[in-house]
Amino acid sequence: MALRVLLPLSLAVGSARAVYSIAQDYSGNTFFDHWEYYGNYDNLTNGHTQYLASNHTDVSKLTYINDAGNAIIKVDDFSEVPWNYKRNSIRLESKASYDIGSLWIIDAVHIPYGCSVWPAFWTKGGQDWPDTGEIDIIEYVNLMSFNQVALHTVTGCVQSPDVLTSNAQTGRSREMDCSLGKGPGGCVVEETKPNSNAAAFAQHGGGVFATQFEASGIFIWFWPRAQVPNSIRQSTSTSPLDIADFGPPTAAYPSSTCDIERFFSAQQLVLNIAICGDWADAPFVYNSSGCPGLCYDDNVIGDGSNYASAYWEIPFLRAYTNSDVESTSSALPSSTFPAPSSTNPSSSSTDPVPTGDPTPDPDNGAAENSALRALDVLPGVLVGSVLALVLPALDALRSFQL
Repeated sequence: MALRVLLPLSLAVGSARAVYSIAQDYSGNTFFDHWEYYGNYDNLTNGHTQYLASNHTDVSKLTYINDAGNAIIKVDDFSEVPWNYKRNSIRLESKASYDIGSLWIIDAVHIPYGCSVWPAFWTKGGQDWPDTGEIDIIEYVNLMSFNQVALHTVTGCVQSPDVLTSNAQTGRSREMDCSLGKGPGGCVVEETKPNSNAAAFAQHGGGVFATQFEASGIFIWFWPRAQVPNSIRQSTSTSPLDIADFGPPTAAYPSSTCDIERFFSAQQLVLNIAICGDWADAPFVYNSSGCPGLCYDDNVIGDGSNYASAYWEIPFLRAYTNSDVESTSSALPSSTFPAPSSTNPSSSSTDPVPTGDPTPDPDNGAAENSALRALDVLPGVLVGSVLALVLPALDALRSFQL
């Protein structure tokens, strides 16, 4: 095993230095060259989503580079979907996997939101979920007003209680146990900075998320546009990145209570937009987040115009490695990222005339699989922080009873 640079928890507050080298730049006209399209219905989160394959006739309407040079990834907002059909969307998985000793940076000027919408930028290990770990970097549902992050593992990985008293993170921990045995939500940390998702995110120019994947721990940051560190502002698609100015992260998962090398294998990057599903469709989540009616009936079917805000706009995504670790990808960056400029996602000179091709729902609008099957095969975006939404209500009830 190659010697790795072990980064102490103090790195999270900027008292140590680490410089990373570029492994892969995802930007510009070659952005989509480095991803695999899922090409199947959503058999993982019991949603009402048909993820398009790369050769589908409508794929160029849902994934393209807009006039600003940014990657657009969106839900079908132009097709008439009848009852018992799914709505088309996109799930991308990186061709490369990145080992411990990696850093991922995503710059976005718009991230998806809306009733029934479940966006996520996350990573996954091998197919034996959760044995090889999962890292949720951007994830929320419906009209939630904040982003949240989480880890998912087998039994034995927990978030250290020290992060709650040492100013090691700025986010709010809602569950400390990362294992499936504790529940499907993982060890969840809520973002406390404003404008971390939805309409407010886009209205304030978007922002940048970073994830450090090291043997010493996993650390995740979010900066609104005005607070993005100079090291990222000044970076290019070929330059190294010194993270000394990152400051404290949103979430800190030090290896003192979660052996990263034991619970996580090399990780693939995943970008997707699910529709409804176990978390977004849960009645106590869907309605409590401000969405009326029923998730499928009042959103998925119809002309799709309600999905106008369900899109990613990404100037760049970059994967870095430290000097001792290589990714499985041999690709190297070749160009500087285009300047962020949020525009209407339909503003593409090659965007074809919209036509529909909805896919029948095999279960008549119901979830594809039983809850048991979902837990057996679920390697991806999860039920998330149902506990994070429910616990405050339970606490209030206990106080009332006392």
